[in-house]
Amino acid sequence: MIRINASWLGTSSTSTPASDVDVDRAAEPETGHTSPMARILVVEDERDLNELIARQLRQEGHDVVQAYDGPDGLVAVSTAQPDLVILDWMLPGLDGIAVCRKIRERHLVPVLMLTARGEEADVILGLEVGADDYLTKPFRMRELLARVRAMLRREDLHRVAGGTPAPAPPVPDADAIQAGPITVSPESRTATVDGVELELTPKEFDLLALFARNPGRAFSRDYLLERIWSNEYEVTDRTVDTHVQRLRKKLGDEADLIRTVWGIGYKFQPESPSSTRPGPGTATHSGG
Repeated sequence: MIRINASWLGTSSTSTPASDVDVDRAAEPETGHTSPMARILVVEDERDLNELIARQLRQEGHDVVQAYDGPDGLVAVSTAQPDLVILDWMLPGLDGIAVCRKIRERHLVPVLMLTARGEEADVILGLEVGADDYLTKPFRMRELLARVRAMLRREDLHRVAGGTPAPAPPVPDADAIQAGPITVSPESRTATVDGVELELTPKEFDLLALFARNPGRAFSRDYLLERIWSNEYEVTDRTVDTHVQRLRKKLGDEADLIRTVWGIGYKFQPESPSSTRPGPGTATHSGG
């Protein structure tokens, strides 16, 4: 039987020995959850913790791939094509921040970062390089599993563990939203600039789609947190700012379409009212 330091799980010393906790009782599998079976990559150099997380995920029905350092984690992302990555910050060979940054250069897979760094600046750094969520050590296994379920539900996965071939280049939906050179296709969840597809995370796409559907409307940070992040743990106004900053960077020359409304939040402001229009296949109306 594996023994693991109780501090990793946030276990109270009043109920278990200070040094160890029985892995078999770390977390009972929960019934009734709706997240699909998925392939999950765990990149964690502490082998006992890596094994514990993998074991709990397998009990939930997931296929788990394990890596123990940064370089192996990057290889596994490309070869295993996971649906979600659980990534430790402090890794040998290549730290989690560098790994996350490299993942984002090629992949849109959601990343849950594990970190012993609880300072706000560290959390913001993780989000800015592309992490979708974070969990500070020590943590409880039940919270980790709950976050995994939430992330998988949000993804609305189209493939189970093992994956399917990558989709063909996107074709604009009938209800696609056109804003100058930007096309947002809600049905296929793709967005392009001048026909070139943007590599957006799920949250970045949700933000862009909401903005593009509502040109000229100012959204408060509180509204965006409620609409996009819903009931997620530990999100703040800074979470919105960070994602908007990343989205603007990916929009390149069109970044100025997302404007800051001081004291309120953000709005999507096309150059003219006519620059936002329905996409191909949607009826249009021109004034006479």
